[in-house]
Amino acid sequence: MSALDTLYETGSLTEEIEQQILREYGKRGSRAIELVRAGKVKRYRDFFVVEGKGDRYVVEGDFCTCRDYLYRLSRNGGLCYHSLAVRIAGATGQYERVDEWYSDRILQREYGESHS
Repeated sequence: MSALDTLYETGSLTEEIEQQILREYGKRGSRAIELVRAGKVKRYRDFFVVEGKGDRYVVEGDFCTCRDYLYRLSRNGGLCYHSLAVRIAGATGQYERVDEWYSDRILQREYGESHS
């Protein structure tokens, strides 16, 4: 059973599951756990958004807007650490719920529009 399967089953990031994530995902797993613990995963009405090193990244299913996903993983398969963080946060409930549409934030930032 994979680390994520075990995590979904238990709903808790135990030391044992954390070690399994690190074995399976290496540096990406470590970064994902750090993001979750730092409270960098948010669930908007439409997307999960993860605050990474230099930007915010939209995660939807296996898709992420980060460069690692767009340039490497989308072709070769696998999960970026933002997507992995979303899976960990979703399984454990360790994310902030934001009662807004993230797409409205993007429109507001880019075009000064609001569609509340």
